[in-house]
Order: sequence, then structure tokens, then C-alpha cells
Amino acid sequence: MTVSKTSFDFLKKLEQNNHRDWMQEHKKEYLASEKKLKAFYAEVEASLNLNDEIAKLKVFRINRDVRFSKNKTPYNVHRSVSFSRAGANRRGGYYLRLEPGNSMMAGGFFSPEPADLLRIRKEFEMDAVEIRAILEDKDFKKAFGGFNEEYAVKTAPKGFSKDHPNIDLIRLKSYFVQHKFTDEEVYADNFKENLVYHYELLRPFFDYMTDVLITDLNGVSLI
Repeated sequence: MTVSKTSFDFLKKLEQNNHRDWMQEHKKEYLASEKKLKAFYAEVEASLNLNDEIAKLKVFRINRDVRFSKNKTPYNVHRSVSFSRAGANRRGGYYLRLEPGNSMMAGGFFSPEPADLLRIRKEFEMDAVEIRAILEDKDFKKAFGGFNEEYAVKTAPKGFSKDHPNIDLIRLKSYFVQHKFTDEEVYADNFKENLVYHYELLRPFFDYMTDVLITDLNGVSLI
């Protein structure tokens, strides 16, 4: 199963005609594209389940929430989906965004709840050897580079020293990585395998972060 070029053709046309009348006129085209994409998502989920356990596949709505946005166009010009892992002992999540010229996958912990964020920061304050080894792994680094640093406090979170040697990790507000795909890579016959390969590179990171989040600072299980 591949991502059909017609799905991207539809999104390109939607970008040029982002209003409800046009969408109503092209509803059949939209529904046909969605059917093909959902079949692709299902195959990705099945592939992930070979070595993981996915609890939920969520397809994000094409309708935009414009209540607090200056951009009032009603529709997203991308299609996005997430795959949530099952159980308290499987932390982290997988994400896919399909958009002409801007497709990407991502995974990790985006805006974790305050208790989890504090636990992660406390772990890195105490010891960051293991997470740095994961980030420096050759294949991981080639695929992702490192954490997305767009989401971080300016200096140091409350209660942490700005001079701590691990402040580069502690100051982050999210812990996730991403990898972009060209349109040609998305259309390719091996895109599903390429995508799943990048997801599976995340597993050592997910396993480590799970161990952090289900234990206290003394290593005692919380579940």
C-alpha cells in the first residue's frame, strides 16, 4: 500500500481553494482520498503492532479550529494521524503528517503533563548519561538530529539552576524528534517500510523514558 499522488493533488487544490463551497463541490474527491489514506494508516498500524502494541489510531480532522487564530481558512491542507501506544508501560507516541512539500513523522512526548515533565527534568538533573547515549546513537542521530528545541524555557525552569551541565535538556518543555520526507519519498513503493523504520528507531528512547516515568528517582516502581 502506498500514498496515492491523487491525495496530494487534492491537498494542493484545497490550498488554492480553501473555502466551504469548494469543499462541498469536491466532497467525493475528498472522501475518496480519505478512504485511501485510512487504508494506508491501517497498514502502518499493523506493521507497528508486529513489535509494539498500539491502543488507538487517531485521524485528525481536516477542519481547522479557527476560534483563536488569525488565519480563518476552514481547512487544514495536510492530513495527520497519531498512533498511541497501549498501557502505562508503553509511553510515547507516533505521529505522521502528510502535506505536499512538508511531510514528516515525529515521536516522543509533546507537552507532557506537569507531573511527567517535572519527573523527566529531575531525572536529567540527576543523570543524563543514558539519554545522551540514545541521542548520540549513529542511526538515531542521522534520522532525527536531536530533540526539537523550539519548545523550551529561555533560561531554566523554576527550581533548576541555569548553570546545570544538563540544562540544555532540562529547559525543554517537550521531548520529541522528527524526520521530514520529500514528496518523492512519500509516493515511493517503500514509504510504509521507510516510515516504520523511523518509528522503530524511537523504541530505545521510548523504553528509556517509560522506565523514567513509571519509577521514582530511587527506581521504585509507581505502577
